[in-house]
Amino acid sequence: MIHWPSYNQSLVKRGEILFAYDFLDIWDDDLARMNKNKNGKKYKFPDSFILVIGYIRVYFHLPYRQTEGIIKATGKNLPDHPSYSQICRRVNKLDISTKRSDDEDDKDIIIAIDSTGIKVTNRGQWMQEKWNIKKKKGYLKIHIAVNIKTKEILALEITDEKSHDGKVMPRLIDHILKNKNNIKIRSALGDGSYDSNENFKYLQRIRIKPAIKVRKNSTILRKNNSLRNKEKFILN
Repeated sequence: MIHWPSYNQSLVKRGEILFAYDFLDIWDDDLARMNKNKNGKKYKFPDSFILVIGYIRVYFHLPYRQTEGIIKATGKNLPDHPSYSQICRRVNKLDISTKRSDDEDDKDIIIAIDSTGIKVTNRGQWMQEKWNIKKKKGYLKIHIAVNIKTKEILALEITDEKSHDGKVMPRLIDHILKNKNNIKIRSALGDGSYDSNENFKYLQRIRIKPAIKVRKNSTILRKNNSLRNKEKFILN
């Protein structure tokens, strides 16, 4: 079962930019080697530093100007930082591989499922606020299933606000299994809105490990799915 405090902390860490400074130890040696017998203007930044910048840019899908901004903001201890044009020229001369290793099993994945809402229109909003008219606004819900490692959206469905998240979960997973024949889902992550006996039974039936946060007010009953009861017992 999922240890939720650890899982929540891992989500927080995803937002951190981890900038390794190992290249500082070999900064001078790298520059000396690169500039030896070099004609013209000497290199100011070693390839080891440019390589780190290149991986940051690729990982976060950043344009060159934003990449310069990240290096400038996070690299306070650096001797200097390159401009975006320098980053562009130097990175393109390096061999930066973004391919996964051959021994990595890309078919065995973990997915996360969530939804968000968007307003359909603002028409009449000013009149409603002016005259204090309590009118429910309609909106659309976007449900997505994402590969948590590659951040690839594997399934998407749009519904109205009346559709419950838990009811959409099986449809998203069925879409992935039907259209992504080379993918095996190891586990499915979801918050409390996906907590139901039906979803736990569904995931158990298709041999996907459920990682759904059980609601605090739920109870342990004999008729409940055994995995859901076990998760609730651990939380208690």
